Parts: sequence; structure tokens; C-alpha cells
Amino acid sequence: MRHFLRILPFFIFGIVQAQEEIVQSVYFQFDKFTFDDKQANEVINFIQSTDSTRIESIQIFGYTDDIGKDAYNFKLSSNRANTIKSKLIENGIKNKIIVTIEGKGRILIDDDVIENLPEVRSKNRRVDVVLNLKPLPKIEIPGFFTSVQKKHIIGDHIYLENLLFERGSSKLTLKSKNELDQLARLLLKYKTLQFEIQGHVCCTPPYQKEAIDKETRKRQLSHNRAQSVYKYLAFKKIAKTRMTFKGYGNTVPLGKGQQYDRRVELVITKV
Repeated sequence: MRHFLRILPFFIFGIVQAQEEIVQSVYFQFDKFTFDDKQANEVINFIQSTDSTRIESIQIFGYTDDIGKDAYNFKLSSNRANTIKSKLIENGIKNKIIVTIEGKGRILIDDDVIENLPEVRSKNRRVDVVLNLKPLPKIEIPGFFTSVQKKHIIGDHIYLENLLFERGSSKLTLKSKNELDQLARLLLKYKTLQFEIQGHVCCTPPYQKEAIDKETRKRQLSHNRAQSVYKYLAFKKIAKTRMTFKGYGNTVPLGKGQQYDRRVELVITKV
């Protein structure tokens, strides 16, 4: 019993794609088309252990060795293929995804094959169960941007270079407001984007994650910075239902210097 991965190229209108197949072979005794419970369990486990969302179809091909007449061998190979099909359906494999059940008859052996002839013949008395798999989904990794893009994925960070704060302050500077004005125009353009506004601070001891806001004298500076941006964007007609805000204290430093950690950034939560 074995299985292996096979990649076959095929062409559609000049575009090269790859069709992925996984093959499990079931071997039979000479002149037989029945097989034991161990082999049955192995072929069922082979299918059930494969990601079901990727299985597009199943093909079953039966073969025989080169001994005997063609007509008999075609019948024997078909019986072997149908035995496998029945076992799959009996164990819950849906009939509609089994698209091919074919007996291909005998496999001829080259005249120069003399060594291990019995072993070669035994490996030709088999059925190949072929799983045709859909391509793996494309993996998209969130990225870091300095402006809102036409297309985003969930998890993208938007770091605005001029959205920085004075030390200990959550008040928006004129430069920050100008940056938010440009951001608001883009957010009004791309109306489906939803996001979390994340506030950050620098320069606190390791044991003290949050800093004190010098205006409120409360230890919630990163929260207040995020809230300041939230309120300004709401003032600029960005729907509150698109936004949440949260302070992260000093837990996410950029490693570029203290001034860059006194920041607020956006993280896309829905596109």
C-alpha cells in the first residue's frame, strides 16, 4: 500500500496551470478482485485524512499483470476497480465525486525485464485511487502601509508618519490633524473598510505598560490618544460603526526611536 504526490502540467488557452493529484495503490492477489480489511481501511483512511475541501474528484483505475488474454484481463481489472468503488461508497464517500471507474486491463512488461519478474507482476495487479485536488488557497500576509490603499486585507496596519504626539499628551497637533484630514478623505472613498484605532506610548518602565496623560493626570495615555483620533475622524463624517479604538501602552514599540512610539495607527478589521 502506498501513496505519493504527482504534479501534472496541463494547458488552457495558453496559460500553464498545475493539476495536483495524490495516488493510493491497492494491490491484489493473482486472479483475484477481493481484498482484506486492512487494505480497505488504508484506502479509506487515505481519503479521509486528505483535506476534504480540496478534493475535487476521485478516479479509480484497475490493472492486471500481463498473464492471460486481453478480454479476461479487462474484465478482471474492471472488477477490481468496481470493488474499490463499492468499498468507498460503503464508507461514506459520495458517489458524485467518483468521476471515473475504469478497468485498463493488463500492463505489459518490457522484454528486457528478467530480474524480480514476480515482484514486477505483483505490483501491476492493482487499483490506483486518484484524488484530484483543487489548488491551495493563496495565503495573504497582512502588510504595513503609510496610507489607505484601494485594496486591503484584514490585519493590514496603516502607520501615518505625521500622526505623532507630544510627550505625555493625547492632544492632536496641527500636523496630525492635517494627516487625519487626508486619511478621512480616503476613508470616505473606501466606505467598506472597518478598522481599529490603536494608541501607543513610549518611555515607561517595563513594569508600567501605560503612561500618564498630563492633561487628565490618569494612566491611560495610549487609550486617550486612540480616542482623540476616533473623535476627530467621527467629526470628519467617518461612521462610528466602522471604528473601534484601544490603547496598547508600550507593548508594541517600533524600534525606531521614542518619538515614533508616541503614535496612533489603524489596523484593518473588515474589508
